[in-house]
Amino acid sequence: MTDAVDDSFKTTDRRAVLSWALFDWAAQPFFTLVTTFVFAPYFASSLAATPAEGQSLWGFATAAAGLGIAITAPILGSIADATGRRKRWIFAFSVPFVICCWAFWFAAPGNPDGILIALIAFAVGTFCIEVATVFNNAMMPTLVPPARVGRLSSFGWAMGYVSGLVTLVIALGFLAARPDTGKTLLGLVPLFGLDPATGEGDRAVGPFSTLWYLVFVLPLFLFVPDAPQQARFGAAIRSGLRSLRESLAQARANRNIFLFLLANMVFKDGLVALFAFGGIYAAGQLGWGSIEIGTFGIILTITGTLGLLLGGPMDDRFGAKPVILFALIVLMICGLGMISIDKTTVFFVIKTAAAPEGVLFGSLPEKMFIVLGGIIGAVSGPLQASCRSLLIRLAPQESITQYFGLLALSGKVTSFLAPLAVGVVTAMTASQPAGMSVILLFFGVGLILLMRVRERGAE
Repeated sequence: MTDAVDDSFKTTDRRAVLSWALFDWAAQPFFTLVTTFVFAPYFASSLAATPAEGQSLWGFATAAAGLGIAITAPILGSIADATGRRKRWIFAFSVPFVICCWAFWFAAPGNPDGILIALIAFAVGTFCIEVATVFNNAMMPTLVPPARVGRLSSFGWAMGYVSGLVTLVIALGFLAARPDTGKTLLGLVPLFGLDPATGEGDRAVGPFSTLWYLVFVLPLFLFVPDAPQQARFGAAIRSGLRSLRESLAQARANRNIFLFLLANMVFKDGLVALFAFGGIYAAGQLGWGSIEIGTFGIILTITGTLGLLLGGPMDDRFGAKPVILFALIVLMICGLGMISIDKTTVFFVIKTAAAPEGVLFGSLPEKMFIVLGGIIGAVSGPLQASCRSLLIRLAPQESITQYFGLLALSGKVTSFLAPLAVGVVTAMTASQPAGMSVILLFFGVGLILLMRVRERGAE
């Protein structure tokens, strides 16, 4: 990693660049361990009355967080642009975030307030870390020249992917265990005497995420330069809100930015649904349990990291738009392939033998699902990293934090649509593949809209 930083950022303070990227490293366990692979399944299967109720409640909490982000991120971004400071905002939202992560430990079975604790901690924690990410993104133009923005963005995403991989291995290998065997994914007894029967290993990922964040976010505050103070807070609020109104009007008037934000809104909805329902789909169509899904998550993290290592240089060489277009095409092809798979079928019509009992990923459908999922993981990271580098190339630099707020807004404001569409179609057809196929439409519409965006060259 050090050599990559040296080669890519020769005109920049390398310590500042690495410290900036450590924010993604610090925050990633929340998304990997809490939101996706460990705590969320525990909540649905062990804390809520039924898995269906758990999924419903978790969805409501996600929607609440998304609505809060949609409303506040552009406003806070405009205020931060007016004041010039970003690190103080990151600190302000980091405090409640780490408290929320620690609170997951108290969401225990039998605790009458366990469900409420988990939902509040998840909603508030998601809101805080997503808003903090807006301000962290907005620091990129101060760290590297425009020609290096794509590589910096991908480097940050890669740091997050590696962090997700490392922490997922730690959680599944040493903390969380199966209740029936009492052993972790590595066949070990959980550390610290964590009791699988009460989900202590699953709940421990909350405090673990807190400690991980506190340790690795510290270099950001110590070594990354911040913009100088430009205005007092009261004046900044008035100036920021006025600037926000102007930027919204400019975004509507600027065809490029408007089309990009609209495209981002559509295909990010599809991406949200893909990751939200991917584990559920694998469980229903392939009969996978926590061990298989956790292992699948590790594989996706590895391929995602490799994809980002290639995506950054490709972004800088060919531009962000071609990278995003390529990723969307691959997502559509691989998504179609994945919905063609069940326990004994590949590509809708090819019949195969079911998986042998007790053999991990022993059938052809499982192997194909892993291959297609790995490719999806490889293009999803560059897709998201290139979105923020494309915005930097499209938006005026003096209002960049504000536009990152608009990017967050476009990625969250309709994030309920794709999951809702999947749920409605699945209910109408009683078919998981039919429901998941709706996601491909979101990728397709986003692709068409993005093709009309004109990217200016890196300067």
